[in-house]
Amino acid sequence: MAPSIIPVETSQHLPVSTTVVIIGGGIIGLTAALTLAERNIPVVVLEKGRIACEQSSRNLGWIRKTSRHEEDIPLAQAADRLWAEMPERVGSDVGYRQSGIMFVARTDTQMSVYENWLNAVQHLSLDSQLLSPREISDMVPGNRSDWAGGIFTPSDGRAEPTLASSAIAKAAIAKGAVIVENCAVRTLSTSRGQIDGVVTETGEIRCDQVLLAGGMWSRRFLGNHGVSLPTLPLICSVLRTKPMEGPTDIAVGAPDFSFRKHRDGGFIITQRGALDAPLTLDHLRVGMHYMKALRAQRSLLRIGLNKHFFKDLALPRRWSATQRSPFERVRTIDPPANQTLNNEALNNLKAAWPAFDQAEIEQTWAGMIDITPDSNPVIGSVDQLPGLTVATGFSGHGFGTSPAAGELAADLLSGNPPIIDPRPYRFDRFS
Repeated sequence: MAPSIIPVETSQHLPVSTTVVIIGGGIIGLTAALTLAERNIPVVVLEKGRIACEQSSRNLGWIRKTSRHEEDIPLAQAADRLWAEMPERVGSDVGYRQSGIMFVARTDTQMSVYENWLNAVQHLSLDSQLLSPREISDMVPGNRSDWAGGIFTPSDGRAEPTLASSAIAKAAIAKGAVIVENCAVRTLSTSRGQIDGVVTETGEIRCDQVLLAGGMWSRRFLGNHGVSLPTLPLICSVLRTKPMEGPTDIAVGAPDFSFRKHRDGGFIITQRGALDAPLTLDHLRVGMHYMKALRAQRSLLRIGLNKHFFKDLALPRRWSATQRSPFERVRTIDPPANQTLNNEALNNLKAAWPAFDQAEIEQTWAGMIDITPDSNPVIGSVDQLPGLTVATGFSGHGFGTSPAAGELAADLLSGNPPIIDPRPYRFDRFS
């Protein structure tokens, strides 16, 4: 069962017009809406289901710079500052703790990956540091694995997905944003080659610009307008333990498990070395973009042809403004947790830190992640659709960078100087 967020009282009525329409009420759309509202720019967020009902509430809550692509680190650094300011900004606890993130390696080969990454990003003034096996044991006591070493970034942290989206949504509403749930956007409307509104299941709303922050649904939405966005799905299975005595507040990632403390005293655990990769028709259409990534990460993927293929195949890829859209047929992607992977994660963790022998599982869930070929998001305009900006394809990193990603999207929409250089995220890089 998916985690439940704190309910937010949203609008029951679709406005006739606004300046910016945001498609998608996940954390990226919500942070963009908050930024726009703070700038007194009228904005309406339209969510097909409930806000943060998909990956925005199902992710691990990690906020990290460690092991990110070099060109993606400035966005993560900006997000650190904005996360630290978030409780005061929204007037509510979002669970943010700058408790550090550690990655540990079992082999010299794994350790060399961290060494090479740290050498490549030295010019970015990170506080990351390599660790010896003794330092790992000192920082996270009770370990009985023979680690080759590790890497630790004290300024990395975590926040609570079930708190953050609700707090951000409430703050955006208080500052003038309108959020409408259970209102799927079917298509864009245009006039003289320029987007001038969107058509929803309950009517049309006029606007000057549109931000598409639809996560896993963005590819299908753009495809209906003749634009190909290369994203493919991965499914991450997660478990949360009951409150327990754990070895550390530091989040730890190993080759075949990860854990971080939850605000209630339990731990969020996943099999870091395995993700389900359900095959879809899109693998035939855009799979060639992923050959480099597949060669590098094939061992992490549990590729399978299963029910998801047929469910995806049954959804239309083209529809008109008067037809029921895929987003009305499936309000929430809710994949079942892979209990085999969750059991692997917990058993691997127990072998490394016996303190987890006492762990009792409180909850399990899974979430679907939209992955781009280079694992970086797309944040920018779409030349084929003037008036449309996208912020999607976050490849599992969206929650951690969301305050900065939402602000960057808002900057591009409003013409403000961008918070960081947007060029690494341009849409046309895949063409």
